Amino acid sequence: MLRLYKVTVTAEHSKPIVHDVSLSLEKSELHVLLGPNAAGKSTLLNAIAGTPFYKVISGKILFENEDVTYASPFERAIKGIFLAYQNPPEIRGVTLRLFLQHLSRKYGFKGDIYQLLEDYGFTKEHLSREINVGFSGGERKRLELLQAEIINPKILLLDEPDSGIDVDSLKLIADKINKFIYRGRSILLVTHRRHILEYLNKIHVAYVMISGRIVYSGEPHSVFKVVEEKGYKYFKYLA
Repeated sequence: MLRLYKVTVTAEHSKPIVHDVSLSLEKSELHVLLGPNAAGKSTLLNAIAGTPFYKVISGKILFENEDVTYASPFERAIKGIFLAYQNPPEIRGVTLRLFLQHLSRKYGFKGDIYQLLEDYGFTKEHLSREINVGFSGGERKRLELLQAEIINPKILLLDEPDSGIDVDSLKLIADKINKFIYRGRSILLVTHRRHILEYLNKIHVAYVMISGRIVYSGEPHSVFKVVEEKGYKYFKYLA
């Protein structure tokens, strides 16, 4: 599904942030990328999604055996790559109703949008509000996944879906992630905490990123145990 070969990424006018990262994510798999703040996790997700500010300067990104290393964000989205932001932006002047109507038409969503809203903890009153304006952290993160339900991508890149949210949102988001995997979607999830991991049914691989490098990977529970017992400082000598 998704393969990275020794990918090195820089941001505009900066030194490399991500160094020689390789990984392979198959259909219906959930992989978790752990690491402290400023480890390069978000940079890696943005590079996979093709965000223009980030540039792959070496290595390859393959999606369904096609080289998308230098494809535009639009081309990657059309192929089925979806990025949920760590801090979803406010979009003033556009109501949630208008936005969801546009998405539904564009992607041929035939479901009940009101039921979908309810499933994600929203009410009909939210439809008249501007996108993310005055929304809580949990509402913003839930709205990102609601969009994915409509777009129906093949792979979801989730950037800290557990940050800045309450426990109810945490459980709901974890439940939706489990259902995406059950329906054959693939997910690369970034976090620097482990709270959400307790609610996920099946994690196939876990990685630890330090200073832009994946320095440790393996069976999730063994990786989580090392991180919990020794902290991220333990891995710094491997970076």
